[in-house]
Amino acid sequence: MIDITGKEIVYREAIAEGIIKLKPDTVRRIREGRVEKGDVLTVSRIAAIQAVKKTPDLIPLCHNIPITHVDVDYEFIDNDKIKVVVKVKTTAKTGVEMEALTGVSTALLNIWDMVKKYEKDENGQYPETWIEKIRVVSKIKKKI
Repeated sequence: MIDITGKEIVYREAIAEGIIKLKPDTVRRIREGRVEKGDVLTVSRIAAIQAVKKTPDLIPLCHNIPITHVDVDYEFIDNDKIKVVVKVKTTAKTGVEMEALTGVSTALLNIWDMVKKYEKDENGQYPETWIEKIRVVSKIKKKI
């Protein structure tokens, strides 16, 4: 790990996002609450928050830092995509970009898991389903 002992504690924030492409009928099912496994957005929100808190367990050289806030939002794009946006806040010696990216990735994977039944074709494949554009949108660092 990088030695951050000498760094000062500052306010840090990171926002990450990613998109999942699904069949229009699947997106409609999510919006209408007709997914057999349950409320997709609520479950994936909880999964994202849990993933943010577990990031140091998943990314071996990531520092374990106190998470002070996690926010997860969704945006429906066209009729076949869902954008997940995760904002993470802390007061620490290092940033929260990895936590925000882990939260987004986990939320997207959770969505896929909950709707895979509706996405498979007759051969059990996913020709219309993908995850894309996972990235850090912004980060903030300022003295307290």
